Amino acid sequence: MTGPQNGPITGPANGPTGPKVSRTALAHLTDARACLADAALATSPADKYINAHLAALRAAAAILAARPQLNDGRRRRLRSAWELLPEAQPELAQWAAYFAVSAKKRAAAEAGLVHLVSPHDAEELIAEAQAFVTIIESTLGVMTQDTLPMAG
Repeated sequence: MTGPQNGPITGPANGPTGPKVSRTALAHLTDARACLADAALATSPADKYINAHLAALRAAAAILAARPQLNDGRRRRLRSAWELLPEAQPELAQWAAYFAVSAKKRAAAEAGLVHLVSPHDAEELIAEAQAFVTIIESTLGVMTQDTLPMAG
């Protein structure tokens, strides 16, 4: 599976939104970086894949937390972050589609079907998640801060 990193979609269409980012969004970005560090430290491809996908999910949550939600008073069905992301940030639609597909493999790995995740799959997802988190940080106007793996 080749991710959208190779495609034309990169950062924000009109530049960063500025320094006013909610604590919730910042917390999601911190969690995303921690998940990337966990992915780098993981020993099995399945654990690498799971943590990389969770990093992307946390980054998507940061965008969703930073964008106002339209509420027309009607009750709506629950939708995944990957369904909501293109509505909140249309230029991230390719990323949302990519991670929606990888969510199925993550769920399988979490359910114990670890043989479905190859080392190549894991390394590719880590690279794509890293790129996605960096794009989200740029979109929100947050400086990229790589999280170093914890020792011990």
